[in-house]
Amino acid sequence: ESCTHILILSLGSLLLIVASTQPTLTQPASESVPPGGTIKLSCIMSSGTSISGYYIHWFQQTAGNPPRYLLYYKDESSKHQGSGVPARFSASKDTSKASTNTCYLAISAVEAEDEASYYCLISSGGE
Repeated sequence: ESCTHILILSLGSLLLIVASTQPTLTQPASESVPPGGTIKLSCIMSSGTSISGYYIHWFQQTAGNPPRYLLYYKDESSKHQGSGVPARFSASKDTSKASTNTCYLAISAVEAEDEASYYCLISSGGE
């Protein structure tokens, strides 16, 4: 049975926010999912700052290509899908408690072409 591997790289996700304390983002090293499955990739913001007020931007990078902008997500009323990005890519946040402080990128109906590095970036503004 073949398996599409989805690699996740943190790529030094140091945040470029002008503030007294700059939070950082952490991602797992890698995840895998069979074709047709669904995967939820996490992006965890360091403690001390709530992720709820920030926009999380997700990018996809395949070997030999520049990063592709997928989407940004702040909350259900403030989100944006990148041009040509299918609806099977979506984002959400878990702000239920300070220790969670996580944003997710969900990819449903995973295809072989989804095999890539995915990384997150944070900003205080949308675009």
